[in-house]
Amino acid sequence: MKKKFGIKKILIVLFSVYVCYIIGSTQVSMIKIRKELNTRQQELTKLQEKNQKLQDEVKMSQTDDYIEKLARERLGMIKDGETPVSEKK
Repeated sequence: MKKKFGIKKILIVLFSVYVCYIIGSTQVSMIKIRKELNTRQQELTKLQEKNQKLQDEVKMSQTDDYIEKLARERLGMIKDGETPVSEKK
């Protein structure tokens, strides 16, 4: 006995292959998107940490102690009555 492949069976097989292809390509796309999302979340976390450090530096730079420290270190300024000490390089 010969098995007869009808048009219906061929269309069902083709449709099944097409559905499997669509599902597979969708899964691949979702994996790529998840990887990209993880990368972006890591970048966001790093930038948030950097932003917090910069905000802390801005707050600290507005204090009198910090301004005095910079004036002493960078400009070599001293208070009245202090004796300057310099390092030989």
